[in-house]
Amino acid sequence: MTNTKRSVTGTAPHLGARALGRATLDRQLLLRPARLSAAAAVEHLVGLQAQNVRPPYLALTARLDGFAPEALSRLMAEREAVRIVTMRSTIHTHTAHDCLTLRPLMQPVMERGLANFRKGLAGVDTDRLAVLARELVEAEPRTMRQLREALLREWPDADPQALAIAARCLLPLVQVTPRGLWGRSGQVRLTTAEHWLGRPGAPAATIDAVVLRYLAAFGPASVRDMQTWAGLTRLGDAFERLRPRLVTFRDDKGAELFDLPDAPRPDPDTPAPPRFLPEFDNLLLSHADRTRVVPPEYRGRSWQGNIAYCTLLVDGFLAGLWRLEDDALVIEPFDRLSRTQRDEVTAEGERMLRVLYPGAAYDIRFGVVRR
Repeated sequence: MTNTKRSVTGTAPHLGARALGRATLDRQLLLRPARLSAAAAVEHLVGLQAQNVRPPYLALTARLDGFAPEALSRLMAEREAVRIVTMRSTIHTHTAHDCLTLRPLMQPVMERGLANFRKGLAGVDTDRLAVLARELVEAEPRTMRQLREALLREWPDADPQALAIAARCLLPLVQVTPRGLWGRSGQVRLTTAEHWLGRPGAPAATIDAVVLRYLAAFGPASVRDMQTWAGLTRLGDAFERLRPRLVTFRDDKGAELFDLPDAPRPDPDTPAPPRFLPEFDNLLLSHADRTRVVPPEYRGRSWQGNIAYCTLLVDGFLAGLWRLEDDALVIEPFDRLSRTQRDEVTAEGERMLRVLYPGAAYDIRFGVVRR
């Protein structure tokens, strides 16, 4: 456990950026490969960001000992894991249970997104739209284009995109396979979670329970951190209810951080091996203050506009970008790496490639330093 010192801004112990980073890396299964099943890891992490098909597979490759992409693909094929819009109104891969319980909890997030399309929905009975959309996608999985064309026949004066977005906001729509399977391709086709999983809808998870799960996977964290992760607001009351069960710290800026009493908080000098993370990895998106893993000088370097890049961690911090070309893993550090660091990065890159593409021949090249 890390040593702490008293903060000058309060009575709670102080945790600096490096100590916070090591704690979060441990919870994120990134300090050492975890011997967990794919399903257990997805549940522990409260889902995996999945804007594209490949990121969940990359995320688990970086985190699990003995992972094979087929393990997650099999969960998807057997309908034990699904792709659905949840936190921050973005697509996540969740276990079937979390899909059914987290999606209703995130309904306020969906409704805020729907508010942006009210003008295009003038004159549309959204209750009727939800009923009709459910009938359509449960009769046959539909693409967004097919869904909006069908809904447009009912409301020809409405904005077609707004109609389809409204259906996605009002209903728990999952992407059906083969979309999301490893080594397969397919259009995004949607049906309801209940229909796809063959299970009735479940009561929403309680916010208190999800706070505890968030801290177990991302803590120590502030109220603002969790609000950033979930896209929900006004979570302060939940943290106050849970305060007797939690411990508190202060970060470098004096912000109050909450944590589970028995959660790991490793020494700040605990070694953190290099890790190759996908674009939009949850590690980089789940705190309002990301300095625990993103040095201030590298803020904003992992994306450009709406495009996010795959990222490299060195010593527990964002240190560069990477990409796979036809025959090579290309690594572009933000600063010069020592010989030891280059060797460790190369070894981790080789491990990742063996997991993802066994038997394939890839070179590993270091590109120019991206300053």
